[in-house]
Amino acid sequence: MTEVGSRIYLDHHATTPVDQRVFEEMEPYFQELYGNPSNSDDYQFANQAKRAVEGARKRIGRSFNTHRPGDIVFTSGATEADNLALRGVVRHVESNGRDAHFITGATEHDAIRGTARQLSASGFDWTEIEPDEYGRIRPETVQDAIREDTVLVSVMAANNEIGTTAELEAIGKIAREEEVLFHTDAVQAVGYQELDVQKLGIDLMSISGHKIYGPKGVGALYVRRRNPQVRSRIQPQLTGGGQEGQIRSGTLNVPSIVGLGKAVELAVTEMDERTEHAMRLRDALWSELEERLADVTLNGHATERLPNNLNVSFLGITNKGLVTNLSEHDPEIVTAAGAACSTSGARTETSHVLRNITEDTDRRRSAIRFGVGKGNSMAEIEYAADVIVEEVERLRTKFSF
Repeated sequence: MTEVGSRIYLDHHATTPVDQRVFEEMEPYFQELYGNPSNSDDYQFANQAKRAVEGARKRIGRSFNTHRPGDIVFTSGATEADNLALRGVVRHVESNGRDAHFITGATEHDAIRGTARQLSASGFDWTEIEPDEYGRIRPETVQDAIREDTVLVSVMAANNEIGTTAELEAIGKIAREEEVLFHTDAVQAVGYQELDVQKLGIDLMSISGHKIYGPKGVGALYVRRRNPQVRSRIQPQLTGGGQEGQIRSGTLNVPSIVGLGKAVELAVTEMDERTEHAMRLRDALWSELEERLADVTLNGHATERLPNNLNVSFLGITNKGLVTNLSEHDPEIVTAAGAACSTSGARTETSHVLRNITEDTDRRRSAIRFGVGKGNSMAEIEYAADVIVEEVERLRTKFSF
């Protein structure tokens, strides 16, 4: 077998390394072209930073087929983008003296679920739609949940734990017919799904840099400006200098924005290549685990899922025990027992995603998420499969429920 390095990283849903091409585009804006783009009307040095920001905006806009680059609003990440979408729309409706009912899926990322809970506690009416056994939010359940006072539907493009993908075009069509805004958290889908916002009927879309081989601490919210005009229907959640068209105040993070623009462009242009590579590795890993181990269950849909995602329950053990043992192996094998975008204390309970698709407690507490990436090799997958099988068998022998 080909030698592997000191670490086999299989947690690409949590974060990714910065692509060298992305880093090289970012680098000049740390120490050479460090002007503040907000001063671009005052002097040329700042205007260089402004052009870099607008260049990134255009790259992202082209990648998602927006009407115009200005539809892209830069944020500190997808969590902020999700908050801006939900709070911004609902609070705007409230400010105009109208009732605001909104809808989300029950398997959404905590950036959506936590925001929805706070809005609900503040008096806004919230409907949370249950998924089917594969974690899919069915379009017909969205249709049934819409009321006269519904202002927003939010359904993630692809689940960050089990990889199940949503029927975005069908949900977008329903939202458009009902004159309801449609938001999607597309963090995990960029680079693995076509995200044409016109074709899919998306009005608001959140993305993140560090999930697509870009920098941490930067993201964006797509805000439709035409058919319908959404920008005027969002209440800013940060006040200050009025950057980003008065929607999101704060000095722009120029290096990271440049990196985000490049990362999105690469993710979209290399989508076919990355998808084929990821699917080949993921399927090889699942084939090995399914063939060599008894009592393993695939979580999520078998085909309607991200090509780089594999979520497996190893019945009879705990996921925390397996993740720890794999991380202590030499070479270290990095996997996850749940979503990474929360503190360790918030992850002490079993996954809310798994709780929504199965009542089997053994299945829920033994689920492991594997996220393959463009830097992984077949040699790594083969080696990891051997170690995983060995550790699962050892843990099953040591513990019994």
